[in-house]
Amino acid sequence: MSGTKTKRIYQSSLIKPKRRRRTAEQLEVICTELRALLLEYHPMTVRQVFYQLVSRGVIEKTEREYDNTVGRLLTKMRRDGRIPYGWIADNTRWMRKPRTFASMQGMLNLTAETYRRAIWNEQPAYVEIWLEKDALAGVLMEETIPWDVPLMVTRGYASLSYLHEAAETIAEQGKPAFLYYFGDYDPSGVDIPRKVEKTLRELAPSAEIHFQRMAVTEEQILEFNLPTRPTKATDSRSKSFGRESVEVDAIPPKHLREIAQRCIVQHVDKRIHERTMAIEQQELETLARISQNWPAVSGFVRQ
Repeated sequence: MSGTKTKRIYQSSLIKPKRRRRTAEQLEVICTELRALLLEYHPMTVRQVFYQLVSRGVIEKTEREYDNTVGRLLTKMRRDGRIPYGWIADNTRWMRKPRTFASMQGMLNLTAETYRRAIWNEQPAYVEIWLEKDALAGVLMEETIPWDVPLMVTRGYASLSYLHEAAETIAEQGKPAFLYYFGDYDPSGVDIPRKVEKTLRELAPSAEIHFQRMAVTEEQILEFNLPTRPTKATDSRSKSFGRESVEVDAIPPKHLREIAQRCIVQHVDKRIHERTMAIEQQELETLARISQNWPAVSGFVRQ
């Protein structure tokens, strides 16, 4: 046998067998699962969708499935119009631009439509939701926005400047502050809320701060049978942590929102809230009248 032929046989023996590609029918089954999942739980992040499909046994728990299956199919389905773009949350990117108007009338119209009275000014407590990951902001905003609650995103370990501003805001409230934290169950994810709480207390020593980690907890890992991932060996805190970690993205978005809602509503005095909403309605009606009568009131002549 010639040396060249022997070399070819040797090289071919080193080639790993190719992974069998899914058929069009198999991909369509996954697309159907994707749409059903998002129809029920939107908005979701791509990683949340990935974890839910893993939990349902639709795909394997690999980064290849995350990138090449979930990411690719979600892109195609949005471009094809099979799912709305708004069903996938991504708060990591945004446009920075001051709000401007084509006219005073336009400003008044928008104000009349969007005005909200501050809910917590007269409430006996102050509430904030803290979140480790910016990508999940769109999910929890479904609860924080209706209740006029600040959503504080740390993006991992928060800077001292960010925590200083947060501490000043808490101190200015002059009432008990209840902070609820949502983050990964891994070495850094468990340490971040400890650091946040410690620093806030140092920067606002006179404030009454109640700080509680709401997700991910060991109980939730068991309750929801959450998929795990290997703990990163590069994390300096991994030596004292277990081998398995869980991302907050793994908790179904419905449950994340329910947890956030419970954290908020337990501090709402219903009588005060009803009075605030009644005043807001009266003010909205006043704004609507001003907006409707603006041309006559202002004396301006439209060009």
